[in-house]
Order: sequence, then structure tokens, then C-alpha cells
Amino acid sequence: MQKPSIPKGTRDFSPEEMAKRNYIFDTIKEVYKLYGFRQIETPAMENLNTLMGKYGEEGDKLLFKILNSGDFLRSMSPDDVDEGNSVKTANKISEKGLRYDLTVPFARYVVMHRNEITFPFKRYQIQQVWRADRPQKGRYREFFQCDADIVGSDSLLNEVELIQIIDEVFTRFGINVSVRINNRKILSGIAEIIGEADNITVITTAIDKLDKIGLEKVNEELSQLGITDEAIKTLQPILQLSGTTSDKLGELKTLFGASETGLKGVEEIEYIFEKCAALELKNELVLDLTLARGLNYYTGAIIEVKALDAQMGSITGGGRYDNLTGIFGLKGVSGVGISFGADRIYDVLTDLNLFPDNFSHSTDLLFVNFGEKESDFILPLITKMRKLGIRCELYPESAKMKKQLSYADNNKIPYVALIGENEIKNSSVTLKNMNSGEQKTVLVDNLKEELI
Repeated sequence: MQKPSIPKGTRDFSPEEMAKRNYIFDTIKEVYKLYGFRQIETPAMENLNTLMGKYGEEGDKLLFKILNSGDFLRSMSPDDVDEGNSVKTANKISEKGLRYDLTVPFARYVVMHRNEITFPFKRYQIQQVWRADRPQKGRYREFFQCDADIVGSDSLLNEVELIQIIDEVFTRFGINVSVRINNRKILSGIAEIIGEADNITVITTAIDKLDKIGLEKVNEELSQLGITDEAIKTLQPILQLSGTTSDKLGELKTLFGASETGLKGVEEIEYIFEKCAALELKNELVLDLTLARGLNYYTGAIIEVKALDAQMGSITGGGRYDNLTGIFGLKGVSGVGISFGADRIYDVLTDLNLFPDNFSHSTDLLFVNFGEKESDFILPLITKMRKLGIRCELYPESAKMKKQLSYADNNKIPYVALIGENEIKNSSVTLKNMNSGEQKTVLVDNLKEELI
């Protein structure tokens, strides 16, 4: 018989792993709710015409498509089969697909429910997404996204609030992070003043490597990509900006004299830094002019978060977009959002040993089962203990003591309660600490105090 397996790029999660994952999700949820965000969910599958064409040609290839139910081949002619056009075939035999991210379904949701929504609309969503990508370390075909967005408001106070959320979440996790921020308008301004407005993606892709390969290599790469020597020369003062955030922004204002877009970007960044300065953030907020993620859709602030004490890429990202719902015909709905990378946060918490200790067990106290009479005494007691918030269980069979203690050991249950004839008579419990092996007799009424 063939051994059971799961699809590549997917994972099973053990009870201990689920406890840790829920700690991450619950922490993020609590903070989102603290800031007035409301939860929505969208279906795992969407109509393909909702998803197709929203992620570029490569994204379309990575969509998981669902075969039509019933006789899905009835829409195919022999000519279609002979033609061998896989894209055309897929479109004929599948009308639905698994969602690729939470952003496009959210845009669809806003358009469909716009008459019920009060703007600005603050929503959070923590759900799985699927991508038919090549699985590798840290990259899966099924994973969770933890998104929060504010749509229907142009105010930069929304960016400030999202930075506060990031700061609060990572403070609760105990992870020291660097919150990097840039602005798409600043990047556009840079491309404008060096005379390469049409090559913003080429320039920013090269600039993004500054920390890794150094200035000389960046300049070489720009030259190889067709950027003129004059443009590269004009770019140098920007790449070599130093000093405080205020110093850098002051220099940029001078350099952007002729770029209205660039100056607007500087103004927006200045506002965000000014507001955040009064908030006593626990983590650093850094102006990073090389930050250029999401240029296809971000139109203002660009945010990226990196852990300072762990070797890991971005663990949170986000930014401002001006036309989220335009893809579905509703123009002019601006928004700003962030997404926490739950899987990467899990790895950082593991590497830095920052998960709370109580994840080692799900049950606080196991009652040993000695037989029917003892069970009858224990069942009402267990009910009482659970009402007091103690997680407890009764071993279901009166098996050998060794087997019951092994069960407690294997499930990392820290305490075991033994109740026999004497204990029933005295309304007491013999309490065994599974870590130290120590045993003591405790009155039933005092049991909770002993476990806390």
C-alpha cells in the first residue's frame, strides 16, 4: 500500500506548532482590534476572472485553478485538444481559482459591498493563500497572510497608525526591529532629476543592492543597464546622503528643486517622522532611500520591517496605494496597508527563543484513573477546576499507573493528581510535580493555588 503524503509546498502542524502559530495570530489580532480594525473573511476560491490579470503574467501562471465540477471536458472540442494551448484549455475547464493573496479579494469585497461600508474602512484579514510556486526553504505553496488596510482616506495619519501597530506587535513579541520607510514619489523624483523618469524600475532595482554590493558595483550595474554616465553622475550625491533623517530630507529638498513629485514625497515623509517623533516608539524608524518594494502598486509610503537580531529578510511590509478598487471599476479609493509575515516571524521567535514557556503543554493537570469509584469523585472536581480556568483532563481508562504517567510525560503535562480511597475520604489530592518528581497532599479547595 502506498504511504500517505501531502502536496509539495504544504505542511502539517503539530499541536505544539499550532499553539505557537496561534500565539502569533492572536497577538496580531489583539493589536489590530486595539486600533479599531474589524475582521473580514473572503472565500478560499474566487472566480478566475477576479484573479486573472491582477498579478502580471508571472502571477497568472502561479494561480491554482480549480476544475469545473461535473463533466468539465464538455466545453472542449477535439480541435481544442489538438491545439495543445494549455492557457486556453485551463480557461475553458476551470472558472474558479484559489486566492493568490488577500489584496485582490479585498478590493473585490470593497466594490461589492461599497453601499454597506462606512469609509474610511479599517479591515484586517488573517487567512491562507495559495501560490503554485517552486517550493524551497521559507517558501510554501500554502501560507497565511495577516493583512490590515485602511481604505477611503488619503490622510497620512493612517501611515502613522500602521507604524504604531508594527511597533506594538513586535514589542509584544520581544523582537527588536528596524522599521524602514521610503516614498514612491521620492523614487520618482530621483529618476526625474537625473533625466531617467522612464527607467525608475531599473534604477531602483540597482539602488536596492547598495548595502550588499557597494556604490562602485551599483554604478557599474546602472551603466550596463543603459543608464547614461551623466545620469549616474547626477545620482551620486543622493546615493551618498548621510547624517540625520532631517539632514537627508533637507538635502533632498535642495536636489529636488525642479521635481514637484519628489518634493511632495519629501513632504509626506517629513510629516510621518514628525508625528512618530511624539509617540515614543520602542523600535527605530529609519528613512531608507534604497527601499523600492511593490513599485507596481505603491504610490506613496513604502514600509519594510527587518529583525535586528536574526538573519531573516523582510518580516513585515506595506505601503500606500491610490487605486485599489480601480481594477474592478471603482475609481479613486485610496488606501494604505501592511502585512505581517507569520511564517518568518515564527522562525525569528524560534531562533531567538522568544516563545512563552507555556507552549510546552496544553493541559495543566492530569487526573489518574484508578477506577469507577474514583472517577465518580473526580468528574465533578474536574468540572469545578475547569470553571476556575485550570486546563485538566481525566485519563479515560483505569490503565497501569506507568502508562498514565507516560501519557502525562509525553504530553508535557506538568502536574498529575492521584486520588484513591484515602484522598476521597479526606477531600484531598496527592499532587505530583512531573518535572521535579515531588509529591504532596493538597486539600481539594487549595488545589488551584498549588498549580498557579
